[in-house]
Amino acid sequence: MRKTAFGLILLSLITLASCAPKSDFISLFNGKNLDGWELRNGTAPFTVDNGEIVGTYVPNTPNTFLCTKENYADFILTFEAQLGEGTNSGVMFRAQSKTEYMNGRVHGYQMEMDPSKRQWTGGIYDEARRGWIYNLERNPAGKEAFKLNAWCSYRIEAIGNHIQVWVNGIQTADLIDDVDASGFIGLQVHAINRNKEIEGRQVKFRNIQICTTNLEANKKTVETKIAQNSYLTNTLSEREKAEGWQLLWDGKTTNGWRGAKLSEFPQEGWYIKDGMLIVEGSDGAESENGGDIVSIKKYENFELEVDFKITKGANSGIKYFVDTELNKGKGSSIGCEYQILDDKFHPDAKKGKNGNRTLASLYDLIPANALKYAPNESTKKRVNNYKWNRARIVVKGADVEHYLNGIMVVKYNRSGQQWKDQVAASKYKDWPNFGEAKSGNILLQDHGDQVFFKNIKIKELK
Repeated sequence: MRKTAFGLILLSLITLASCAPKSDFISLFNGKNLDGWELRNGTAPFTVDNGEIVGTYVPNTPNTFLCTKENYADFILTFEAQLGEGTNSGVMFRAQSKTEYMNGRVHGYQMEMDPSKRQWTGGIYDEARRGWIYNLERNPAGKEAFKLNAWCSYRIEAIGNHIQVWVNGIQTADLIDDVDASGFIGLQVHAINRNKEIEGRQVKFRNIQICTTNLEANKKTVETKIAQNSYLTNTLSEREKAEGWQLLWDGKTTNGWRGAKLSEFPQEGWYIKDGMLIVEGSDGAESENGGDIVSIKKYENFELEVDFKITKGANSGIKYFVDTELNKGKGSSIGCEYQILDDKFHPDAKKGKNGNRTLASLYDLIPANALKYAPNESTKKRVNNYKWNRARIVVKGADVEHYLNGIMVVKYNRSGQQWKDQVAASKYKDWPNFGEAKSGNILLQDHGDQVFFKNIKIKELK
């Protein structure tokens, strides 16, 4: 009887095991050696110890990556990692290494592991290319997810152009981007240069698994949405459409825009090429037939995003609450201005007061100061010189915010005595009630320098 009962129990267990659903996740690391992986970019050592991949920080080497030999396109990647003080690491995905690009330097998407005071672990950095494309300044809960000197769980979902990240179960990034559709996965040991304090410290990885099948069934359900960053060229993401975003420029025509002093779009001075709206350079002098352009529609409460790229020594700006009739025939239209400037080579950066004419400042009124709102990030540090940068302007009644590449740099209220005092001390002192209009046009400035714009989109706020 006992043998029979035992046999039945054993048979039942075997049957249950054989009927258990097979996981769609497979291991990328066998726990014993580094088969299937290869070293790229640097010479920091990676070893296997106690079923863990261990990377050790050493001086005199650039960033080192332990990379899969296989490329992956759409996937869900999960793993655990442990990181200590003073170090920095990350996991590359859909990563690239091409002889024609920086002699094969590893570049592309990296999920950042960042134990610094800025707390951007779980953000997305475009290694050796565009820089930060998703930081955590608009995700305070995400900032708290990482735990120092502890094993943390990570999840990266890259499905089509939608990339999402979780750290210890908390979502940290939501990105729409279509630059790279496939590439390898790489574990990073960051360069430490000559920092002797970090030499010998380690980053550890374990339980590295990937899913490339049944992705819809295996992807995580998102209940509370965090901010989404989209870099699709002149195209709205599905979420942006659902949230009420609209393209302020369609990327192809001049529809929705006119000259600030014209009833139609300028015949000269501006042109469209490869999805970019471009101001022609004219040696710093406003084009006689070009000039500023404005949106035909006026806006009151809104969130505006504009990607811009300047050339050396260039000057331009994004104005809002513009009244094209106020200064008709007297030059540039007047409005609150998000300054676009090459701070290093344009003399205007040293004019005004306390830097209030520098990049992303409220021109001639309030200087951009990232450190005031993100104490570990300077404005200068977040500028992509002569590459694409993103301006974001948020207006809710009298409250206005300027952002540069995801960092708040200006915050002000355009009402009350303090505002009037600021205006009285600026070049706008002769314009009655400057900046207090309920609504106005959006303006892109022609200051005689070549400047590029794209991804111009707006969401009206209630």
